[in-house]
Amino acid sequence: MNNRNELTEQFDRTGIAYLLDEPMSLHTTFKIGGAASVVAVPTSVQQVAEIVKICNDLKIRYMAVGNGSNLLVSDRGIDACVIMLGKDFAKVELLDNNIIHCQAGAQLIKACRVAMENGLSGLEFAYGIPGSCGGAAFMNAGAYGGEMKDVLVRCRHIDTQGNAGALDGEDMELSYRHSAYHHNGCIVTDLYLQLTPDDPDAIRNRMEDYISRRKDKQPLEYPSAGSTFKRPEGYFAGALIQDCGLKGAAVGGARVSDKHAGFVINTGNATCQDVLDLCSYVSDTVLREKGVKLEMEIRVTE
Repeated sequence: MNNRNELTEQFDRTGIAYLLDEPMSLHTTFKIGGAASVVAVPTSVQQVAEIVKICNDLKIRYMAVGNGSNLLVSDRGIDACVIMLGKDFAKVELLDNNIIHCQAGAQLIKACRVAMENGLSGLEFAYGIPGSCGGAAFMNAGAYGGEMKDVLVRCRHIDTQGNAGALDGEDMELSYRHSAYHHNGCIVTDLYLQLTPDDPDAIRNRMEDYISRRKDKQPLEYPSAGSTFKRPEGYFAGALIQDCGLKGAAVGGARVSDKHAGFVINTGNATCQDVLDLCSYVSDTVLREKGVKLEMEIRVTE
């Protein structure tokens, strides 16, 4: 990275914590990826804004990462400043009018539990999704017939100039595994979820049902990035892959799960290239045999 010394000098002057040459395999649920040149660890929204401004001044690329649950990092690592929203962005709190406020680094499962404890329904579908709240907003995460679009009413962010802003309602452009944050370059810092009062025991029962289904059907015992491919219109990716006889197909340490064909797993020593080669093989086979084009749901970055 050009200007890395200047970047860290400015971080030192402004009190922003950082790590150098940090292995991204430690920060993704896939447990794959080379080192990031610089990982900035802000403790406040103001520091996020300052990092963006510093990177802009030095013409250094930056990207935000939360739990790394939908991320596949190149074996070469990330030649950029990674902004890691971690424990200092983990607050979840109940506001008035049945709204829950979540900081972007909070675990989605934590938001589900706070909702349940306060007798608020609407987020049960997300129980067990391993991502952060910010990542869930970015991807419009969903499962079991629900999605963030159903409950997410507002996001606060830092824009590409380092200014604070927000998007509400339709301006968030929430659709299947998509939001405005895919293309606007802003970093989500806070979410506001509008939920509905319900019996806490009924909410708990639904959450336990969903987590039980996940454990039964998904390869949670292996590192992965969740569902590997988006759902093609009119089909299910896992069913297409299974029908092509691809359960158990492997390249290096990457393998199509025998438990759920929609998951590519890391059996222990998979590289990013293993995963990419396997995904290409799977998608080529499905296109050839079923005439359906699969699109990866996982974000690939370097």
